[in-house]
Amino acid sequence: MSTRTARRTRLFAATTVALAALSLTACESGDGSDTGAAAPSSSAPAGGSSEQPPAGGKESGNATEANGSKGTHGSAGASGAKDSSGADSSGSGSSGSSGSSGSAGKSTGGTDDDSDLPGKCSATDVKITATKVSRPLNHLLLTATNTGSKTCMLPPYPAARFGEAQSVPPVAQATKPQSLTGVEPGKSGYAGVLLSSGDGSGENGYETDTLTIPYEDGSIATVALPAGGVYVDTALTVTYWQTDMDAALAH
Repeated sequence: MSTRTARRTRLFAATTVALAALSLTACESGDGSDTGAAAPSSSAPAGGSSEQPPAGGKESGNATEANGSKGTHGSAGASGAKDSSGADSSGSGSSGSSGSSGSAGKSTGGTDDDSDLPGKCSATDVKITATKVSRPLNHLLLTATNTGSKTCMLPPYPAARFGEAQSVPPVAQATKPQSLTGVEPGKSGYAGVLLSSGDGSGENGYETDTLTIPYEDGSIATVALPAGGVYVDTALTVTYWQTDMDAALAH
């Protein structure tokens, strides 16, 4: 009985040691498997995080891309805006400045042109006199003398109104010059007036001692007629203003 008991005890002890060894191995294995499990676990999160981020990355990526796009578009927009505004600024600046220069140029040019071009003559700076001539017969010579300090342009012809006439006499078209007649200070322009027909063919004749001639600026010259006045009838005709006296009396 003792021998059996001793054997059993030994067997029990050996079993216990073996179990303990197995347990220890199992524990180490368990630790290893835990570690191994933990690794997949940790790699799963890593994988998960690598997969999750794509999903999240898509959202985040979309947001980033969107933001990035927005950012990019925003940047592009900003640069575009800069470019646009730069282009616009410089464009409008240059156009504006060239426009201003253009306007200034126009203005200045206009002013220069206006100052270079003679103005219209007026009753205040041009004096008209009437002289009866012996030849041609029944003619009156009108002389417009510039008493001002600047050259001015006479109207095309004298719209002479004799006495109470309701209309002005016709103008002889054959006497039309190539351009308007301008008179410098101290210089004169000339126009001829056929007062009446030489053969008595004219009608509705009358004598008058008043003559008025309007200017294009609205002023009116009152012209003194020769003593005793003049006789006019329906043959009354005027010439265009001329720079030469003979040309004025040629009609």
